[in-house]
Amino acid sequence: MRQVAIPCLFFRSGTSRGPFFLQTDLPADEVLRDKVILAVMGSPDDRQIDGIGGATTLTSKVAIFSPSDHPWADVDYLFGQVNISEPKVDWKPFCGNMAAAIAHAAILRDIVKTDHPTTTVKIRSINTNSLIEVIVLTPQGKITYDGDQSIDGVPGTAAPVLLNFMNIVGSKTGKLFPTGDRQEEIEGVEVTCIDVSIPMVIARASSFGKTGYETKAELDADKDFLERLESIRLIAGERMGLGNVVESVIPKFAIIAPPRHGGNITSRYFVPHVCHAAHAVSGAICVGCCSLVKGSVADGIATIIGSEKENKENMVIEHPSGKLEVALVTHNNGSEMIIERAGVMRTVRLLLSGHVYVSDCLWN
Repeated sequence: MRQVAIPCLFFRSGTSRGPFFLQTDLPADEVLRDKVILAVMGSPDDRQIDGIGGATTLTSKVAIFSPSDHPWADVDYLFGQVNISEPKVDWKPFCGNMAAAIAHAAILRDIVKTDHPTTTVKIRSINTNSLIEVIVLTPQGKITYDGDQSIDGVPGTAAPVLLNFMNIVGSKTGKLFPTGDRQEEIEGVEVTCIDVSIPMVIARASSFGKTGYETKAELDADKDFLERLESIRLIAGERMGLGNVVESVIPKFAIIAPPRHGGNITSRYFVPHVCHAAHAVSGAICVGCCSLVKGSVADGIATIIGSEKENKENMVIEHPSGKLEVALVTHNNGSEMIIERAGVMRTVRLLLSGHVYVSDCLWN
């Protein structure tokens, strides 16, 4: 059996990891493309032993990039969540963590020219049609990966990568509050259905008899709790105009509680059937925005500086691995809230640059 070599960049990007492909290096046919990606990652298999997937939701991700024809953007970014146990790639969600390394990939593949001492890369998300400005350290025009920036969920330090997310309201539904309500009841639980960067269902941990401070392992072990979360998520998906979401990872779910370690709010983020080991960037933006809305489920739980509530706020979300800070610029409140931008600091490390191999029978 012969194999086909596919050029590939492999990054740890924020708290996620996966291969990055130039669009022209993959099959143009989408069905064939997905088969190739599944083979690359080793899915379906709970160990992904025959591929380069890491057998967790955080390490079974793929990014595809290409030069953009958008008047503002330099590069287009398509994110895919590769199912581990089933032959599926979900192109509906968005991953903010993986977006960080799109800038590096675009530079390494000569889509974007570098400046000194930093390079700004403008990205369009194909998944959500949002715009992301990424600022990378490039002293003397060369990417540097070494630095003093640390992020919770990743050991050690690296060079800082700043992401500014724009045009993020109504990523999939077109509305901040897709159901028209800031708070509503589903199966006896008060929830907020919100769409900022990604559609989400947010509820108080206490509504499920939880503290909100449980570990990932504790939450993942409570199957009754996870089944109840999923039941509510399915109904919320219908109400949000997303249709039947049984086979989709959106909307995502989060349970929230008051902060304990100097942050603004505590969140446990679900992806959606297990708890995230840390917290998704897109989910943190959504939770942060929900925290600023009077009348949402976060109202009275989140710690907000009143004088800044309708302008600028650095929201610190406490999660199982530490904290994630989101710098929000907003105007107005409630359903009239305008979210100008959301800034997040991440780090990136290039793990591999080379080729990944798949059987040539997939190309014929």
